[in-house]
Amino acid sequence: MQTLRFAIVTLLATVFVTFAAPVSAQAVGKSNHIAMRMVAETDTPAPGSTVTLGIAADPEPGWHGYWVNPGGAGIPMRADWTLPDGARAGDFRWPVPQTLKIGGIMNYVYEGPYTPLVDLTVPANATPGTKLPVAVKLDYLVCTREICVPESKQLSTSLTVGDGAVPPERRAEFDRWRRALPRPLGSPARYQIANGKFRVAIPFPASADAAGAYFFPLTDGAVDYDAPQSVARDGDRLVVETAAAGSFAKPVEGVLKIAGGQGFMVSATPGTVPPAIKTGNPDGDSIWTKVAFAFAAAVLGGLILNIMPCVFPILSLKALSLARANETESDARGEALAYTAGVVIVCVALGATLLALRAAGSSVGWAFQLQDPRVILFLLLLVTGIALNLAGLFELAAPGFVNRSAAKGPSGAFATGALAAFVATPCTGPFMGVALGAALVLPTAAALAIFAGLGLGLALPFLLIGFVPGLRAMLPRPGPWMATLRHILSVPMFLTALALAWVLGRQSGVGGMTLGLGAALLLALGLWWTGARQRRSSGLQWAPAVVAGVIALSALAIVTRTPVQAATEQAGLLNAQPFSEQRLADLRAEGRPVFAYFTADWCLTCKVNEKAAIETDAVAKAFKDADVAVLVGDWTDGDPALGRFIERHNRAGVPLYLWYAAGSDAPDVLPQILTKQQLTALPGG
Repeated sequence: MQTLRFAIVTLLATVFVTFAAPVSAQAVGKSNHIAMRMVAETDTPAPGSTVTLGIAADPEPGWHGYWVNPGGAGIPMRADWTLPDGARAGDFRWPVPQTLKIGGIMNYVYEGPYTPLVDLTVPANATPGTKLPVAVKLDYLVCTREICVPESKQLSTSLTVGDGAVPPERRAEFDRWRRALPRPLGSPARYQIANGKFRVAIPFPASADAAGAYFFPLTDGAVDYDAPQSVARDGDRLVVETAAAGSFAKPVEGVLKIAGGQGFMVSATPGTVPPAIKTGNPDGDSIWTKVAFAFAAAVLGGLILNIMPCVFPILSLKALSLARANETESDARGEALAYTAGVVIVCVALGATLLALRAAGSSVGWAFQLQDPRVILFLLLLVTGIALNLAGLFELAAPGFVNRSAAKGPSGAFATGALAAFVATPCTGPFMGVALGAALVLPTAAALAIFAGLGLGLALPFLLIGFVPGLRAMLPRPGPWMATLRHILSVPMFLTALALAWVLGRQSGVGGMTLGLGAALLLALGLWWTGARQRRSSGLQWAPAVVAGVIALSALAIVTRTPVQAATEQAGLLNAQPFSEQRLADLRAEGRPVFAYFTADWCLTCKVNEKAAIETDAVAKAFKDADVAVLVGDWTDGDPALGRFIERHNRAGVPLYLWYAAGSDAPDVLPQILTKQQLTALPGG
């Protein structure tokens, strides 16, 4: 092992420092070349919760500490914890390191401040007010370019079992430290050792910047740390090649670092890795060129969302509102801009939340909020109210969502755009999946630009109608027919409410669905009473709706999620099995072709594909004749294991369709819109 080589060097350096260098010996006693402090994210963790601890380290100028794998030299830090009964400390999560080559030996180090994080599990039976003393003894090595000194630190803190509140300044500090950690990368990597060379193929979207790429191996014994690395771009993968340390056949873990210090976790299994088709600088194209392509794909994907049944009625009535006879050019443009602002701000806000959750180590994807039954219940109530408004049960006298009078003015247009963006998030389609997958590995500013592009695409039809008089002129003039159209457009909204009730049942069981339908019925009664008072011009017209709405919303505090069973209703037709990586590996080891697809009950595109293409007699026969195994992963409840697998295939969410041909090394990622002809042709392809 190369670590053993440097352990001997370190031992000799320590002996020299101890016996031949009095000044350095004093430094060992002081143990002050790296200042350290232990910080808890919250001082009052709740019983049974997990609290993150940070070891904030700051080396003196000219000194450096070591990563968990120190490279060709150094030793990793060792921790000896003293914890209360029932408490457990996990493994450290380390920031992305730096390279430092001294005398031909490659070191993986930190030459500036760094903060490894560790999660501490609080005993579930701890009572509020209980003190939790936490202490750790750290033994580590600190070096300059000339000498190395072993140091030891004793750090401690005292926590009090409480409500888990996190002070804002502490949250900001930990958010900064978490951003320095490597993020989960999408697809699994593959490596090959042959002719003394180690070559690893890492999936990485062609649209993402890979300048300055370097692979830090976590697994010891596979790579010659001191050897130079070459990185080549080959489509949607990076191929890193360096000298091998010897024969090796185990999985290899590591971190891919790119310019700017951003890092991604890599997990590679043995296999065949052909040389890259294209060689040279992996950042041969400007990052902004790649961002531009991803942005264009996001705009197209957002444009397609306008035909979804929960968005189309809102867009239609907003468009017709601009056909009012008294609508001036300035008014039309103002409403178009306000609508666009509402859409873009919500899309960027959702994207920023998604990126923040992933930076904190979560494996959530697009439409993450729909994995919470409380959000589904809220949407059920909201869509029910919109549908009843369109059906004419009541009117909104103040700027509101989508009725013909309330839609006037920038504030109403902004709210309408925000609503359209929020209810459109369950869907992905052509172009959109690739764009959002690229956003997960792009720098934050570029990623947010992708989410803004999605919003721009969603708002584009209304934006064009507002700014192009000729398009407005093509719209029919207002008249009594608009009331009939409103009633017709209420139908897809009622169907959307029905679908949301079904999703709520899938997430929370029959009890949750009953609760949701009861809350929707109560809201409907309140709105009906309000509508009746409006027609009689009574006072306090909105009192019944407000009271009913408050009571209905109280159901959000009651609804809970129950475990979701894998979506195997189609097992009788396709003989589908629940997806697991172990089952996938077993089937591939048998040499069988595998069709794996990932779905969620709240994903409209998924359900359309399943009914129109996947769950059909023609596909079932073709798969049966070719002995194709079908695996289905249900991501309705946001299963983290499925989330990580989806991420590894450069997707931000569902749907995801994978075809593993018999004996293939990697799957083919199929389009997000499927046809029976595509699927029946797979076994013969």
